[in-house]
Amino acid sequence: MPVALERFLSRTQLCVIVAPKTDKIEAVNKVSTARKLGIVARVAGQQAKRSRTLRAAGHAVSTTARALGRVLHQLWLEVTGLVFLVMAASGGIALAHEFSKYEAGKTGLGRVAVATCFTITFAWFGVSSFWRVRKKSKNVDV
Repeated sequence: MPVALERFLSRTQLCVIVAPKTDKIEAVNKVSTARKLGIVARVAGQQAKRSRTLRAAGHAVSTTARALGRVLHQLWLEVTGLVFLVMAASGGIALAHEFSKYEAGKTGLGRVAVATCFTITFAWFGVSSFWRVRKKSKNVDV
């Protein structure tokens, strides 16, 4: 058998199922979608840095978000402070109830101590939350 025919047959036997250049096509297809999106985002970011309008809009959005974040944090502190003070008030009512039972001799000193600790703790949480709001509102650099 001639050498050329032997080479041809050996190539065709190796590549009976898949064409010889298929792995080059597969290599291109193996680039992940995330990587493609990353490239697109990087190019878009580079173009956006050149636009004064987009930079100004970005600064406006970040400034607005920062101010809104401060206000929402202040509101969060005020709401949690109010909840803690309401819980302390209910603890104070329970303390008065337990103290009257203690004076009547119907309960022990432990229940009064627990009610006292509960009331003081939640009153502290509520007051300190409002103090934090006041401290943060003084430090605003507007």
